[in-house]
Amino acid sequence: MFKRLPGDEARNLVTTTPDTAVVFRPAVIQTPAILTLIIFAWRLLAGLIRLLWRHPVAMLATLTPVVLTLLYGWQTALLLTAPAPAGLAAWALTHWTSFVRLIGWRLLAWWRLVWVYRRHWQPVMIVSGLGRHLWGRDYLPRLGKVTCTPWADLVAVRMLKGQSVKDWADRLDHLAQGFGSASCRVALSRGGRLTLTFPRHDPLAERIPALPVPDSPTAGPVEIGKQEDGRPWLLKVHGTHVLVAGATGAGKGSIIWSAIRGLLPAVRAGLVEIWALDPKLMELSYGRALFGDRYAATPEDCADLLDQAVSVMQKRAARFAGIQRSHTPTVDDPFVLVVVDEVAFLTAYQSDRELRRRISAALATLTTQGRAVGVGVLAALQDPRKEVMNIRNLFPDKIALRLDESEQVDMVLGDGARDRGALADHISPVPGLGAGVGYVRLEASPDPIRVRATYVSDTDIRAMADAFAAGEDV
Repeated sequence: MFKRLPGDEARNLVTTTPDTAVVFRPAVIQTPAILTLIIFAWRLLAGLIRLLWRHPVAMLATLTPVVLTLLYGWQTALLLTAPAPAGLAAWALTHWTSFVRLIGWRLLAWWRLVWVYRRHWQPVMIVSGLGRHLWGRDYLPRLGKVTCTPWADLVAVRMLKGQSVKDWADRLDHLAQGFGSASCRVALSRGGRLTLTFPRHDPLAERIPALPVPDSPTAGPVEIGKQEDGRPWLLKVHGTHVLVAGATGAGKGSIIWSAIRGLLPAVRAGLVEIWALDPKLMELSYGRALFGDRYAATPEDCADLLDQAVSVMQKRAARFAGIQRSHTPTVDDPFVLVVVDEVAFLTAYQSDRELRRRISAALATLTTQGRAVGVGVLAALQDPRKEVMNIRNLFPDKIALRLDESEQVDMVLGDGARDRGALADHISPVPGLGAGVGYVRLEASPDPIRVRATYVSDTDIRAMADAFAAGEDV
């Protein structure tokens, strides 16, 4: 047992354990007052320099009136500084867009940095476990620059030595609640540095109507919606395969029909062929006229159509061997997009074992060999489990709409996607609010992107089909 003695008696602390010669005499060093003052002054000076370096405009705007008042009096200071705010106000009233882009977002970023993030940084870091309090000193990740966009705050952070991205990904909810945001996402910017994204509002809250059919034919990326940052969502279908997973009513049909709508001019020009497999007889049957004889509904017809796609792929591969390694859509060799509405019905729930084997083998062949010769697969399903869809890893690009369980997010988008902010299980199930909202993980990027597809109504689909069958512009 040890005695706990207050004050200077700590230097005389000794063990009370019998039969021991060990004596504990902690060294007590008295710090000179002058040294304490020098350290305090140095920290104050370094803080002022850092403040001037990080916020030169804000400091200049604050200090200029003070300096002018001290040198020339408040009348002269008011006369010299009044034109600046008046000019800024006139600029904001006459051309708000440029004012916000050049001044407004910077002012908001400075305010959010001072009032929200720097003010609460220490308690949030300590309580969430991302900071450490050792020997009377706080060791905190370093807060960097804050950048404001129209919808979110981007916060640069320098991690503590020894921390990993997963340490932050496991505490996203702590960070979101600590800084008053609905959610938080983390992305590794470079070694030891992160970018935290805190949305201020949801730009994808409202339903997006169907986009006009493009004027020019293209098999390249087609616009099917909007990203969270306001940019168009371009879905790549040529040269890849896309898997869409989502619960009932999550909006899988929005993605399928938006992609078909964007490809219609290329279909009319003969550069693209859409082969449709519709085992539920519900989704793709609305636009059956768009597919011609490349439409299958029964399991037997679906298996035959997939076998035809494999045959086309193999014949092209034989012709392209030693001549070209990539495909460019032409009238003779159009891009073939195989659209499967509910792929799990064909690969897992099909009672006929032979048909199930044929369909699974054809899909595996297309997804492993098809994209180099211009044959792509766009498949949709509700249940992403491995036993339901055992070839999901053969789809380079994946889209997760609303899912029922948190574990399903990583099943669709890959390990760690939910930790990086892909909260597909939190998307609203209310009809109209969350339909078409999802997260995309592309082959070239591990970071999920939040998106929303346009809503193509039954009326839009029938109008497309009727105009296409009549040879008219949609």
